[in-house]
Amino acid sequence: MRVLVACEYSGRVRDAFLDRGHDAWSCDLLPTESPRGFHWERDIEDILYDGWDLLIAHPPCTFLASSGSRWLYHPDDKHLPVEERRPHPLYPNRKKDRQDAIDFFMMLWGAPIPHIAVENPVGVMSSVLGKPDQIVHPWQFGEEVSKDTCLWLKNLPKLKPTKIVGKGEIVTLSSGKKIPAWYSNAPSGTKEERQKARSRTFKGMAETMAQQWSNLENTY
Repeated sequence: MRVLVACEYSGRVRDAFLDRGHDAWSCDLLPTESPRGFHWERDIEDILYDGWDLLIAHPPCTFLASSGSRWLYHPDDKHLPVEERRPHPLYPNRKKDRQDAIDFFMMLWGAPIPHIAVENPVGVMSSVLGKPDQIVHPWQFGEEVSKDTCLWLKNLPKLKPTKIVGKGEIVTLSSGKKIPAWYSNAPSGTKEERQKARSRTFKGMAETMAQQWSNLENTY
């Protein structure tokens, strides 16, 4: 089976399929962190129509996640109807950035590939495309981590939990907000480095995808 993993630099999902004998490739604008597999460092549109059997896509969530909605409008305009609010002074192009991200997501979803899974956190795509087919967490696949992971599936079965473990530590920030410890403890460094650390697919979930999506029928 020819498998394309879009927007993946870690190589974790790609390598899990390679381990099961598939012709699996990853593609991202960044270089791969796992040199043993095949990786295109280029625009996904260049190869999206090259006859794949399965697409697993991880489009960037910066402008799609619910957590980013507060940056859409001017903080002084909360009392106004949405259509009358000004852009946020720090992010005046946020609405366009969000629409571009939606268009990219929908391009992946509409690709001429028989089996498609698109992953993202809880966010705007639930309103644009519809609710995800399922929401999973790494703790359902052997890793003590909580991370809402939405999956939109086309001709693919829902992932079945393989090993239920603890949900992982939760920490309370100075603001009072509670977040998973793994997210709070992301390596120090640049904003881009922290984003990379937080976006990697957990190995237990990658291995489950390869295990449960390796023998596909035409429809589900």
